[in-house]
Amino acid sequence: MLNSIINMYKTKLILSFLLLFYSCSDNLKMSDKPLNVVWISCEDMGPILGSYGNDVIKTPHLDKLASEGVRYTNAYSTVGVCAPSRFSIITGMYSARLGAHNMRTGDYHNYKTPEEVSYRKSIGVIDKEGKNIPEYEVVPPTYVKPFTEVLRTKGYYCANNFKCDYQFNAPFTAWDEVSSTVSYRDAPKDKPFFYVWNTLLTHESRIWERSNQPLTVNPEDIIIPSYFPDIPEVRNDIARKYSNIEAMDKKVGELMTQLEEDGLLEKTIIMFWSDHGGNLLRQKRAVGNSGLNVPLIIRYPNKMDAGKVDNRIVSLMDLGPTVLSLLNIKPPEHYDGKAIAGHYEESARKYVFGTADRFDESTDMQRSVLDGRYVYIKNFMPELPLIYRNKYRERITMNSKLIQMDSLDMLDGDAKYIFMKTKPSEEFYDLVNDPYEVNNIINDPKQADKIDNFRFALENWQKEINDQGFIAENKLVQSFWPNMIQPKTENVEFKIRDDGLYELTSITNGASIGYQTDEKIGTNSWSFYHEPIIVGNNQKIVARAIRIGYKASEITSN
Repeated sequence: MLNSIINMYKTKLILSFLLLFYSCSDNLKMSDKPLNVVWISCEDMGPILGSYGNDVIKTPHLDKLASEGVRYTNAYSTVGVCAPSRFSIITGMYSARLGAHNMRTGDYHNYKTPEEVSYRKSIGVIDKEGKNIPEYEVVPPTYVKPFTEVLRTKGYYCANNFKCDYQFNAPFTAWDEVSSTVSYRDAPKDKPFFYVWNTLLTHESRIWERSNQPLTVNPEDIIIPSYFPDIPEVRNDIARKYSNIEAMDKKVGELMTQLEEDGLLEKTIIMFWSDHGGNLLRQKRAVGNSGLNVPLIIRYPNKMDAGKVDNRIVSLMDLGPTVLSLLNIKPPEHYDGKAIAGHYEESARKYVFGTADRFDESTDMQRSVLDGRYVYIKNFMPELPLIYRNKYRERITMNSKLIQMDSLDMLDGDAKYIFMKTKPSEEFYDLVNDPYEVNNIINDPKQADKIDNFRFALENWQKEINDQGFIAENKLVQSFWPNMIQPKTENVEFKIRDDGLYELTSITNGASIGYQTDEKIGTNSWSFYHEPIIVGNNQKIVARAIRIGYKASEITSN
C-alpha cells in the first residue's frame, strides 16, 4: 500500500514537471516563426551593476533588463582576457584544451577577408623556451566550428557588430555579415536572426581614451577595492571606469528601445554579458574571482521568469549551447559548454576552471577552480611576480602610478599584497569573508579537506582536457603550422546530381564552404553551404572553402 502511494506521488511529480517544462516551451514559442536572439556583449567588467548591488553606478536600463529577466550571480569566463575567452565562447570549448590559451595569436579583433589577413614574423614575444613567437592562427580539430554555423544551417541570419577576436581570423562562413554598421534590421524579412552587438565603452583602453570626457560619477563616491591605495589617481580612474559603464548602459537602453519600437522585444531572447572580469590591476588577466566573475542576464519574451536570480555555476562557454537549446537545436556532443536553459538543458556544474598563460609580451601559467564561494589557484611559475609588467595596461594612469609606488616601497597592506615579488605555489580564498582575495588561507587546517577537493578537481580537469599550457608556445605553433607554413584549404569542387541539385565539396577535412550567386558574387557576403542547392540554368555560382586556421581556398565556379 505504501509503495503504491509513493509511486502515485512520483507519477504526479513527473507529470507536474513535464507540464511545467512544456508550459515554459509554449511561453517561449510566441508564434510559428522561430524566436530571435540578441547578444549584448560588453568588455572587461565584473558584476558591478545596480542590479548586482552597486548603488554608486547608475545603470537603469540594465537594471530593468535584470528585473524583466533572469540574473545569474555565478557566471564566469574561462580566461580573464578577451581573445582566449572569446575563443571559448564561439567554439564552446576550453582554450587550454585546444592550444588557444595564449593572449593573443594575431590581429583578429575584427573580421578580415582572406586577402586582408597578414602575419608578422616577430611581435616581441618570447615563449618559455626563449623562442620567438610570430603571429599565427590556432588550428583546432576538424569538428570544431563556430556555433553560428549551426544556426545558419537552421535558417538564421547571423550578424555581428562587430568584434570577433577568436585567436583565428573569423571564417567567412561564421557570419552573414560582420561590420560596425550591421544591425538586426538587415535580416531578411523571412528569416529569424541572431545578432551580436558589442560595445567597447567599458574596455580597459577606454579609461585612457575617454579621459577627456566628463565624469558622470564623482571620484569621492567610488568604491575602492582594498588592494588599491586611496590616492587621487585611483579614485579618478575608477570614476572613469564607472562613468564608462554608465555610458554603456545608455547605449543598451537605445538598443532596447529600438527593439521595442520595431515590435521585436517580445519575439527576442536577449542575453547581456561581459567577456571577462574587471579592467584594472588584479582584475583583467587575473585567474581568480576578480578576473573571471562576470554579469549575465537573460531576458525572455513576455518577461518569462522575470526577476529570477539563478545561483548556478555557469561558464561563458555555455552561451552558445544555451542559444541552440533555447531554439530547440541540439548542441554538438563535443562541446565543453553546457546548455543552462531550453530543451537541452544540462545538469549544473560544480566548478568552473580558469586559465592564465601568456598575456602579450608577458608569460606566466596559472590555473584556478571556483565554486561561487571559494577560489583555488595553482601557480605553475611561482618565481614570477603576481603583477608583471605589461605595456598596454600601464597606459592607465593609476596602474603606472602604483607600479612606481611599489618600486619606491610606498605600498602597504592589501595593496602591497598584490605586488608580491614571487607567488605562493597555491592560493585559496573564501569570498564570503574575503571578497577581494587578499587573505590566502591555503595553510588553514580547517580548510584542508576542502582544499584537497579543489586540488583533485583541478588535477582531473587538466588531465581530462590534456592542458596545453604545459607545452611551449613555439611547439604549439609548429603543430598548427608545420615548418611555419600555414596549410591551405583545398578548392571547392562542383557536382551536379541526377536530380539537378549541386553538391559542393572540398577534400580538406573540416572545411566549411561558402557560396555566392549572381549579384552577390564579389561581395563579402557568403551563403553557408550545408545541403545540395538549386542553381538555375543561366545562374552563375562561385564557392570558397575555409578551415579554421588555414588559408582559404581559391574562389572557384561551376
